[in-house]
Amino acid sequence: MSVPEVLTHLRALEAQTGRPSGSVRLVAVTKGQPIEAIRERVLACGEHVLGEGRAQELRDKAALMSGHSQQEWPEIEWHFIGTLQRNKVKYLKPVTLVHGIEEVWQAEAIAQAAQGWGRAPDLLLQLHNGEEQKHGVRPEQLSAVYHQVMQTGLKVRGLMVMAPDDADEQGTLQLFEDTARRAHDLGLPELSMGMSDDYPLAVQAGATLVRVGRRLFQ
Repeated sequence: MSVPEVLTHLRALEAQTGRPSGSVRLVAVTKGQPIEAIRERVLACGEHVLGEGRAQELRDKAALMSGHSQQEWPEIEWHFIGTLQRNKVKYLKPVTLVHGIEEVWQAEAIAQAAQGWGRAPDLLLQLHNGEEQKHGVRPEQLSAVYHQVMQTGLKVRGLMVMAPDDADEQGTLQLFEDTARRAHDLGLPELSMGMSDDYPLAVQAGATLVRVGRRLFQ
Protein backbone atom coordinates (compact mmCIF):
# COMPACT_ATOMS: atom_id res chain seq x y z
CA MET A 1 0.00 0.00 0.00
CA SER A 2 1.13 3.53 -0.67
CA VAL A 3 0.93 6.39 1.83
CA PRO A 4 -2.20 7.81 0.11
CA GLU A 5 -3.84 4.38 0.25
CA VAL A 6 -3.08 3.96 3.97
CA LEU A 7 -4.36 7.48 4.68
CA THR A 8 -7.54 6.80 2.71
CA HIS A 9 -8.01 3.60 4.71
CA LEU A 10 -7.47 5.48 7.99
CA ARG A 11 -10.09 8.07 7.06
CA ALA A 12 -12.53 5.28 6.18
CA LEU A 13 -11.85 3.53 9.49
CA GLU A 14 -12.44 6.78 11.36
CA ALA A 15 -15.80 7.19 9.62
CA GLN A 16 -16.78 3.59 10.35
CA THR A 17 -16.05 4.01 14.07
CA GLY A 18 -17.63 7.46 14.38
CA ARG A 19 -14.35 9.26 14.95
CA PRO A 20 -13.50 12.72 13.54
CA SER A 21 -11.53 12.76 10.31
CA GLY A 22 -7.84 13.28 11.02
CA SER A 23 -8.01 12.00 14.59
CA VAL A 24 -5.51 9.24 13.72
CA ARG A 25 -2.02 10.23 12.58
CA LEU A 26 0.24 8.04 10.50
CA VAL A 27 3.80 7.47 11.72
CA ALA A 28 5.77 6.20 8.71
CA VAL A 29 8.28 3.69 10.06
CA THR A 30 11.44 4.24 8.04
CA LYS A 31 13.79 1.95 9.93
CA GLY A 32 16.26 0.39 7.49
CA GLN A 33 14.97 2.38 4.54
CA PRO A 34 17.32 4.52 2.40
CA ILE A 35 16.81 8.27 2.17
CA GLU A 36 15.69 8.10 -1.47
CA ALA A 37 12.94 5.60 -0.69
CA ILE A 38 11.75 7.76 2.20
CA ARG A 39 11.59 10.79 -0.05
CA GLU A 40 9.73 9.00 -2.85
CA ARG A 41 7.37 6.85 -0.75
CA VAL A 42 6.61 9.19 2.16
CA LEU A 43 7.76 12.80 1.92
CA ALA A 44 6.59 13.22 -1.67
CA CYS A 45 3.09 12.27 -0.48
CA GLY A 46 3.04 15.10 2.04
CA GLU A 47 3.63 12.96 5.13
CA HIS A 48 6.40 14.19 7.43
CA VAL A 49 6.08 12.13 10.64
CA LEU A 50 8.87 9.55 10.54
CA GLY A 51 9.48 6.80 13.09
CA GLU A 52 12.93 5.33 13.59
CA GLY A 53 13.77 2.38 15.82
CA ARG A 54 17.56 2.72 15.81
CA ALA A 55 18.99 5.81 17.50
CA GLN A 56 22.14 6.07 15.40
CA GLU A 57 20.20 5.62 12.18
CA LEU A 58 17.87 8.39 13.26
CA ARG A 59 20.82 10.65 14.04
CA ASP A 60 22.40 10.03 10.64
CA LYS A 61 19.20 10.50 8.64
CA ALA A 62 18.23 13.64 10.54
CA ALA A 63 21.67 15.14 9.97
CA LEU A 64 21.53 14.38 6.25
CA MET A 65 18.06 15.79 5.81
CA SER A 66 18.75 18.93 7.82
CA GLY A 67 21.53 19.79 5.37
CA HIS A 68 19.05 20.24 2.53
CA SER A 69 16.96 23.27 1.73
CA GLN A 70 13.54 23.66 3.33
CA GLN A 71 12.01 23.51 -0.14
CA GLU A 72 13.51 20.08 -0.85
CA TRP A 73 13.00 18.63 2.61
CA PRO A 74 9.95 19.93 4.50
CA GLU A 75 10.13 20.04 8.26
CA ILE A 76 10.18 16.46 9.54
CA GLU A 77 8.73 15.31 12.85
CA TRP A 78 10.98 12.55 14.16
CA HIS A 79 9.61 9.90 16.49
CA PHE A 80 11.80 7.32 18.23
CA ILE A 81 9.97 4.00 18.38
CA GLY A 82 12.72 1.59 19.47
CA THR A 83 14.03 0.31 22.78
CA LEU A 84 16.13 3.05 24.33
CA GLN A 85 19.60 2.21 25.63
CA ARG A 86 21.48 4.55 27.96
CA ASN A 87 24.39 5.16 25.59
CA LYS A 88 22.00 6.06 22.73
CA VAL A 89 20.08 8.85 24.48
CA LYS A 90 22.54 11.42 23.11
CA TYR A 91 21.31 10.69 19.58
CA LEU A 92 17.72 11.76 20.25
CA LYS A 93 18.16 15.51 19.95
CA PRO A 94 16.02 15.76 16.74
CA VAL A 95 13.17 13.76 18.26
CA THR A 96 9.72 15.20 19.00
CA LEU A 97 8.19 12.11 20.60
CA VAL A 98 9.69 9.00 22.23
CA HIS A 99 7.21 6.12 22.03
CA GLY A 100 8.73 3.49 24.28
CA ILE A 101 9.59 4.68 27.79
CA GLU A 102 9.54 1.68 30.09
CA GLU A 103 11.96 2.66 32.87
CA VAL A 104 12.17 5.87 34.91
CA TRP A 105 15.91 6.13 34.25
CA GLN A 106 15.21 6.55 30.53
CA ALA A 107 13.15 9.68 31.17
CA GLU A 108 15.75 10.96 33.62
CA ALA A 109 18.51 10.48 31.05
CA ILE A 110 16.50 12.27 28.35
CA ALA A 111 15.73 15.15 30.72
CA GLN A 112 19.41 15.52 31.56
CA ALA A 113 20.49 15.42 27.91
CA ALA A 114 17.75 17.88 26.95
CA GLN A 115 19.30 20.53 29.18
CA GLY A 116 22.07 20.77 26.61
CA TRP A 117 19.77 20.52 23.61
CA GLY A 118 17.62 23.51 24.49
CA ARG A 119 14.48 21.45 23.87
CA ALA A 120 13.00 18.18 25.11
CA PRO A 121 10.89 15.51 23.43
CA ASP A 122 7.54 14.44 24.79
CA LEU A 123 7.11 10.85 25.97
CA LEU A 124 4.82 7.87 25.70
CA LEU A 125 4.98 5.08 28.27
CA GLN A 126 5.13 1.61 26.77
CA LEU A 127 2.66 -0.79 28.36
CA HIS A 128 3.78 -4.40 28.70
CA ASN A 129 1.69 -6.67 26.49
CA GLY A 130 1.88 -9.83 28.60
CA GLU A 131 4.65 -11.59 26.67
CA GLU A 132 7.36 -12.41 29.17
CA GLN A 133 10.26 -11.54 26.90
CA LYS A 134 8.83 -8.21 25.71
CA HIS A 135 9.47 -4.69 26.98
CA GLY A 136 7.11 -2.37 28.79
CA VAL A 137 5.71 -1.17 32.09
CA ARG A 138 3.64 -3.78 33.90
CA PRO A 139 0.02 -2.66 34.25
CA GLU A 140 0.15 -2.77 38.04
CA GLN A 141 3.18 -0.44 38.00
CA LEU A 142 1.87 2.00 35.40
CA SER A 143 0.50 4.67 37.73
CA ALA A 144 3.65 4.74 39.87
CA VAL A 145 5.98 4.90 36.84
CA TYR A 146 3.85 7.63 35.28
CA HIS A 147 4.10 9.84 38.36
CA GLN A 148 7.85 9.21 38.70
CA VAL A 149 8.45 10.09 35.05
CA MET A 150 6.42 13.28 35.47
CA GLN A 151 8.87 14.30 38.17
CA THR A 152 11.58 14.66 35.52
CA GLY A 153 9.78 17.69 34.11
CA LEU A 154 9.15 16.00 30.75
CA LYS A 155 5.65 15.77 29.34
CA VAL A 156 4.01 12.35 29.18
CA ARG A 157 1.45 12.51 26.36
CA GLY A 158 0.13 8.97 26.38
CA LEU A 159 0.73 5.25 26.13
CA MET A 160 2.17 2.88 23.53
CA VAL A 161 1.61 -0.85 23.19
CA MET A 162 2.50 -3.59 20.73
CA ALA A 163 0.32 -6.64 20.23
CA PRO A 164 1.91 -10.02 21.02
CA ASP A 165 3.23 -11.88 17.99
CA ASP A 166 0.84 -14.78 18.48
CA ALA A 167 -2.25 -12.80 19.47
CA ASP A 168 -5.49 -13.42 17.60
CA GLU A 169 -7.77 -10.59 16.48
CA GLN A 170 -9.92 -10.67 19.62
CA GLY A 171 -6.90 -10.72 21.92
CA THR A 172 -5.28 -7.84 20.06
CA LEU A 173 -8.45 -5.75 20.21
CA GLN A 174 -8.80 -6.47 23.93
CA LEU A 175 -5.22 -5.35 24.57
CA PHE A 176 -5.76 -2.14 22.61
CA GLU A 177 -9.04 -1.42 24.42
CA ASP A 178 -7.41 -2.06 27.81
CA THR A 179 -4.58 0.30 26.90
CA ALA A 180 -7.05 2.98 25.84
CA ARG A 181 -8.87 2.63 29.14
CA ARG A 182 -5.65 2.96 31.12
CA ALA A 183 -4.69 6.07 29.18
CA HIS A 184 -8.11 7.56 29.84
CA ASP A 185 -7.81 6.80 33.55
CA LEU A 186 -4.51 8.73 33.64
CA GLY A 187 -5.93 11.60 31.60
CA LEU A 188 -3.54 10.95 28.71
CA PRO A 189 -4.76 11.82 25.19
CA GLU A 190 -2.23 10.03 22.97
CA LEU A 191 -2.35 6.33 22.06
CA SER A 192 0.33 4.77 19.86
CA MET A 193 -1.13 1.42 18.86
CA GLY A 194 -1.25 -0.64 15.71
CA MET A 195 1.24 -1.55 13.02
CA SER A 196 1.02 -2.74 9.42
CA ASP A 197 -1.09 -5.83 10.18
CA ASP A 198 -3.32 -4.65 13.03
CA TYR A 199 -3.82 -0.89 12.72
CA PRO A 200 -7.54 -1.25 11.83
CA LEU A 201 -8.12 -2.81 15.25
CA ALA A 202 -6.08 -0.04 16.85
CA VAL A 203 -8.21 2.65 15.22
CA GLN A 204 -11.34 0.85 16.43
CA ALA A 205 -9.95 0.91 19.97
CA GLY A 206 -9.03 4.60 19.89
CA ALA A 207 -5.45 4.85 18.61
CA THR A 208 -4.28 8.37 17.76
CA LEU A 209 -0.96 7.23 16.25
CA VAL A 210 -0.43 4.15 14.08
CA ARG A 211 3.06 2.97 13.17
CA VAL A 212 3.14 1.62 9.62
CA GLY A 213 6.33 0.66 7.84
CA ARG A 214 6.36 -2.55 5.83
CA ARG A 215 3.14 -1.76 3.94
CA LEU A 216 4.56 1.59 2.78
CA PHE A 217 7.72 0.16 1.25
CA GLN A 218 6.50 -3.06 -0.39
